[in-house]
Amino acid sequence: MDFASEVDRLAEAEIIREIRRAYPDHGILAEESGEVAKGRQTWVIDPLDGTHNYLRGIPHCCVSIALLERGEPVIGVIFDPLRNDLFIAGKGDGAFVNDRRIRVSKREGLPGAMLATGFPWRQREHLDAQLNMVRAMLTEAEDLRRSGSAALDLAYVACGRFDGYFEIGLKPWDLAAGCLLVREAGGRYSDFAGREGLPASGNVVAGNLAVSKALVDTIKPLAPPALLRA
Repeated sequence: MDFASEVDRLAEAEIIREIRRAYPDHGILAEESGEVAKGRQTWVIDPLDGTHNYLRGIPHCCVSIALLERGEPVIGVIFDPLRNDLFIAGKGDGAFVNDRRIRVSKREGLPGAMLATGFPWRQREHLDAQLNMVRAMLTEAEDLRRSGSAALDLAYVACGRFDGYFEIGLKPWDLAAGCLLVREAGGRYSDFAGREGLPASGNVVAGNLAVSKALVDTIKPLAPPALLRA
């Protein structure tokens, strides 16, 4: 794990160096370095989302960078270097992969839906709740994937590869770019209680309007109170 962590740190340092050169007054929040600088606009950086995949030679990882204004993403970029997929979104400008406009799926609910999730390795106390959610989703949806990269899962929701996504306890650098992609692709993201906006709790639901509502409706009765707080 030390080698992968070193890759994280080196990549993050280079990204931070370039952002500080271009935008010296902006804040920076990064996975490895924490809060590097404060500013009205803040760059949120995950230099390698899917570190465990990378370490084990599983070809599913990415770089995720977002710009936040007043706590909400206005620019989002996710780059998958192994597939050469570049996902980009700007507030009000739509979402794209490799210059092609993307949209969320047209799935009308959980029946027939391909969903994605992750497991709360930072919050093992909620593992039982997660398993209850997984059981419910497997009962109602077509199938469920756990790929190991939250940012790519959200990008895949944005381009319709997945119909919906839910996960417990993510961090801003896991969420920000992908959530903007989903919104600009015509979808919606919220916390488990259905409150829109980037969830401070890190508990997120995303999909098109119908699927995201169905996910919230399914999760709310199963989630303990701690997972429904803002």
